[in-house]
Amino acid sequence: MKSKKIFALTMACMMGLGAFAGCAKKKDEILNWNFFAAMHGSEINDGNEIQELIAKDTGIRVKETWLAGQTSAEAIGSIVASGELPEFIDGGDGSEELYKAGYLVAWDDYLAKPEFANLKEMYSDKEWEMFKHEGHIYWANVFQNSYQGKPVSHGFNDEAFWIQVRVLEWANYPTIDTLDDYFKLLEDYYAENKTNADGTKIIPYTCLCEDWRYFCIENAPQFLDGYPNDGSVIVNLDDPNNPKIVDYNTTPTAKRYFAKLNEVYKKGMMDPEFAIQTYDEYMAKLSTGAVLGMCDQWWDFAGTVNDNFKANKLDEKGYNYVPLGPTIDKGMTNRWYIGATDTLNSASGIAVTTSCKDPDKAFKFLNRMLDQDMHNLRFWGIEGTDYLVDENGIFYRTQEMRDKWADSNYTKSHCCMYAYFPQYGGMSRDGKNTMQPGDSTSEFFAGMADPLVKCFKAYGYDSYNQFLRSTDGIVGIWYPMYQFSNNLKTDTDAGVAWTKMGETKHTWLPQIVVADDFESAWNEYMAAYADCKPEEFLKYMQDTLDNLIKS
Repeated sequence: MKSKKIFALTMACMMGLGAFAGCAKKKDEILNWNFFAAMHGSEINDGNEIQELIAKDTGIRVKETWLAGQTSAEAIGSIVASGELPEFIDGGDGSEELYKAGYLVAWDDYLAKPEFANLKEMYSDKEWEMFKHEGHIYWANVFQNSYQGKPVSHGFNDEAFWIQVRVLEWANYPTIDTLDDYFKLLEDYYAENKTNADGTKIIPYTCLCEDWRYFCIENAPQFLDGYPNDGSVIVNLDDPNNPKIVDYNTTPTAKRYFAKLNEVYKKGMMDPEFAIQTYDEYMAKLSTGAVLGMCDQWWDFAGTVNDNFKANKLDEKGYNYVPLGPTIDKGMTNRWYIGATDTLNSASGIAVTTSCKDPDKAFKFLNRMLDQDMHNLRFWGIEGTDYLVDENGIFYRTQEMRDKWADSNYTKSHCCMYAYFPQYGGMSRDGKNTMQPGDSTSEFFAGMADPLVKCFKAYGYDSYNQFLRSTDGIVGIWYPMYQFSNNLKTDTDAGVAWTKMGETKHTWLPQIVVADDFESAWNEYMAAYADCKPEEFLKYMQDTLDNLIKS
C-alpha cells in the first residue's frame, strides 16, 4: 500500500503538477534550510508529502520553527545576540532589530531582474517604497495581499467582537449595535446556560493579554469610536485636509470600555484567568466550545479552533464564531470592516538572512512560491487527492477532502502551505478559481455546519464581513499607521515613549479590569500613562502622517 502511495505522489509530481520541472532532481541535491517566525505556529511532520514535492521541485526543504516558551522580543533578542540565524526569518516586531544588526539581505537587486518577476509583482513601486530602510528593501509582508489588488474573500480576517452562533440562535438572531448590547446578550444567555452538554463550564467572555497579543484587550476603543484599525493611534478626519493624530488610550470611550469590562468581571462573566493565561491555554479554551465571546483577530484563532470544532463535530453544536462590530453608542459610524481592500503592513515580513550561503537560490525559492501551479499545490493540494476540477475548470472538494484538511494529523503529514512565505488571496491567474480555497464561494458554504448556515441565512448574509454592518470608505495613504509604530525602538524619544506606553498598558489594563474601585484604578493608570510622555510618540506619528500627506 505504501509503495502505491509513493507511486501516486510521484505521478502527481510528473503529470498533475505540470511545471514541476525539478521532479527529476536527486534526493541528495536537496538543501535543508530553516525558517523561524517570531510567533506561534504548528510544525509539520518530517517527510510531509507536499513538502517533499516542493523540495524535489526547488531543491530546498524548509524546516519551519515557531515561538516556544519565549516572547517574540526574547526570541529575536537571542538570535541577534548569538548571530545564529536561519536562512529565512520573519522577525515580526523585531524585524527592525535584525536589520540594524546587519543580518538581512537586501531585495533590491533581485526585484530588478526579470527572473524574479513574481516577487516584483507582489507590490506596486509605491508600495515597495514603503518597505525601504535607508533606501533598501529587506523583507516583504505576505498577508492581506490579493492578486492584482482584487480581494474576493467571503471571510473576515481582522478584529471583531466574536460570538458563537448558538447564542445568536437562542436570542432569535438579534441586531447588536453597541458594546452594551453585546454584553447584555452574553449575560442573558449565560443566565440560562451555565454549562455545555458535556458538563464543560461556560465562559461568557475571555480576553488575551499575553505578549504582543494584548491587542485583544487594548485596542478596541478605536473601533468603538468608529475608526478603522490604524492600530496605535486614531487618525481623526473631521478636517479632511488636516488629519490629526488622536490617542485612543485616553478617550472617554476608552474609559467607558474598560469600565464595562470591569463590570463584566464583577458579575462573574469574565474568565478569571484572562490576565495570566498563555496563548496556548486561550486556544485550548476556545477549542472546547466553552467560550461564548471574545475580541480578537480572526487570523489569531480561527484556523486552529475551527479545525478542532470540525474534527470533534463541535461545529454541529453551534460553537462557531461570527464577527460583530459594535460601537460605544448607537448610530455611530462603524469602520470595523473598511471594505474589500488589502492592508499594507510594511513593518515586517519574510526575509533572507546573511546566514544563507546561496541567497540567489533563496530568492528563486521565494519567487517560485508565487507560480500558479506551486500556489495551487500549497493551498489547494494535489489534484485528484485534495481537490477536483469540474468540466468548467473550477476547483472543488468533496466533503471527505474537506474533512481531511480539517484533521490536524492529515495536515501535519500531507499539507505544506509555507504560510509565512509569499502568497496571494483573490482570484487565480486563470480568472476562474481563487488563490485559496477559503475564498471560493462553493467551498466557503460547503464547509459549514448547519448552525452556521442557519445563522447566515437568518441575517441574509453571504460573507462574514457583512455581520459587522460596517460603512465602507476610502482609507488614506497612511493606513495603517501601526506600520510606522511597530518597529520603533528606544533610540529615539518617540521610541522610548512607545515602549513605556506598551509596558504600562500591559501592567495596568488587567488591573483596572479586576479593580474593586474602578475610578481610583483608572486615575492611577492615567497618571502612570502620562509619565510615559505619550506626547513624544504622538508628535512622531503626527509628523509621519504630515510627511506622508505632503509626499
